[in-house]
Amino acid sequence: MNSELQEKVGRFEEFIDQRLKPDLVHAIAERDKVFEQQKIFSDLRRNIENLEKNCVTSLRTMVNLGSEVYMQADVPDTRHIFVDVGLGFHVEFTWPEALNFISEREEKLARQIEEYTQLIASIKAQIKMVHEGIRELLELPVQ
Repeated sequence: MNSELQEKVGRFEEFIDQRLKPDLVHAIAERDKVFEQQKIFSDLRRNIENLEKNCVTSLRTMVNLGSEVYMQADVPDTRHIFVDVGLGFHVEFTWPEALNFISEREEKLARQIEEYTQLIASIKAQIKMVHEGIRELLELPVQ
């Protein structure tokens, strides 16, 4: 194999390793973060629906203070809850308001998951295309 061909193949392999694979790893990690957020909102929705269904107006629970240290807490009125809306802000909602907010947030998260899934598929297709280009440069048989 001549040196020019080796150089081209090396550049293609470097492009895959230095650009496409890190982009793929980053996109997968970002999609996983969105999946985690989606699970948190799903759990919150389920908890609110359980509170509504069981007509719970007060609650005694354990609160994690950090480093797995817990403290007992009394919630005298569960009809109003605080929801993290982002950027460190928490908003007080009634149960119906919280459920509406959660529905909107879940729709947004579903769109983000779909966008990341499409990006991941696109990056994988680019990797496959570059591998195919390398195969053609080396004149290897199709596998």
